[in-house]
Amino acid sequence: MKSSRRHFIKRSIGASAAVSIGGILPGFGTKSYNNIIGANERIKVGIMGVNARGLALAQNYAQQKNCEIIHISDVDSRAMNKCIDVVNKIQGTAPKGTPDFRKVLEDKALEAMVIATPDHWHAPAAILACKAGKHVYVEKPCSHNPQEGEWLVAASRKYNRKVQMGSQRRSWPNIITAIKELHGGIIGRAYFARGWYSNNRPSIGVGRKTEVPSWLNFDLWQGPAPREAYRDNILHYNWHWFWNWGTGEALNNGTHMADLMRWGLEVDYPVSVYSGGGRYRYKDDWQTPDTQVITWEFSNNTLMEWEGRSCNGHYIEGSAVGVTFYGEKGTMVITGGNEYKIYDLDNKLIKQVNNDITIDERNTVNPSQALDALHIQNFFDGIRKGTTLNAEIEEGHKSTLLCQLGNIALRAGNTALHIDEKNGHILKNNLADQYWKRSYEPGWEPTV
Repeated sequence: MKSSRRHFIKRSIGASAAVSIGGILPGFGTKSYNNIIGANERIKVGIMGVNARGLALAQNYAQQKNCEIIHISDVDSRAMNKCIDVVNKIQGTAPKGTPDFRKVLEDKALEAMVIATPDHWHAPAAILACKAGKHVYVEKPCSHNPQEGEWLVAASRKYNRKVQMGSQRRSWPNIITAIKELHGGIIGRAYFARGWYSNNRPSIGVGRKTEVPSWLNFDLWQGPAPREAYRDNILHYNWHWFWNWGTGEALNNGTHMADLMRWGLEVDYPVSVYSGGGRYRYKDDWQTPDTQVITWEFSNNTLMEWEGRSCNGHYIEGSAVGVTFYGEKGTMVITGGNEYKIYDLDNKLIKQVNNDITIDERNTVNPSQALDALHIQNFFDGIRKGTTLNAEIEEGHKSTLLCQLGNIALRAGNTALHIDEKNGHILKNNLADQYWKRSYEPGWEPTV
């Protein structure tokens, strides 16, 4: 079993498992390697936002033999130029550097856009890409707010575009097997799922208003978000903790676990949501919770809970991130990697499936490159073959919405939200409704 599983991963990953970041398969130069598949058969890709996660995605996409990256777009000229050099070394051709991704969308040769920007750009950029006739791979969360998520689903349908969200675990072989076993009743009926994320993030301090650096187009970085002055503690990661651009730890890492839990329990929209939390560890500019618990109840008599601790990294089940499913006959634990364990009701370990590839759970940029290549190939198969996407945007929206509802419950005063289980909308709560959508910088409002 273990041997066949390894064979499956090696066969599925192909070039990604065999090619290192700095090299190529033995006996091949970069240009000859890229020509194994004819140029007309390779999917032409542009990547938007390449400072951190986007750079990792660019490396991964460049290593796929059926892909050619032809555009790199970033408002940080340093990040853009660095990524161009990295991609050139891998695929043997240098993509064009285009700071404004809207210009990228004008290229008729471009087939797919990869979006790895800050959260406030995810849905607006993806909608524009759909309207321009491009398929989209958008990192989680797929939207900054629930209204944008609904717009993005509508755009993918209206323009008949494939849109994949970066819920990569949906494509990891052992996780797929675990969920199949869960649905098959290996622990009986699963009725409660608990997810978590922990880290030891430092204080971001109090930012100083300064001149915008020469390498940054801050106006384009803010894009659809209402304008705020540049401060020295926003870029390139701390935007996560400001409501104007980010969505907090719940959407940053909680989306992955909420997606796993929703998938495992076979649920869509909840009937109630509650969240408690706040900024407890430091007194600084950080606006979103550093400690948060979100609870969701569903009409099929199931319950989900997620715990996020940004500033205390104590493990649960020996892992910084994971999900536990509790059932009538036992328990399933899925930690941060491509692995799972099953226990009976007496806490006896009855099955263990280990990682085939090492995962760095705390790596905020590229924890699982080889496995993530499977998700990329599923996206490509959707484009070329019509294959069902493992994290198709409607499923991505549902999982993103769960965490957004948790944030809304918190921001509306730690109140319990009553939800319409048919569409996820908040019922009879005017205070909470104000967070369903956002205001935009004039002229930047998304339209489907």
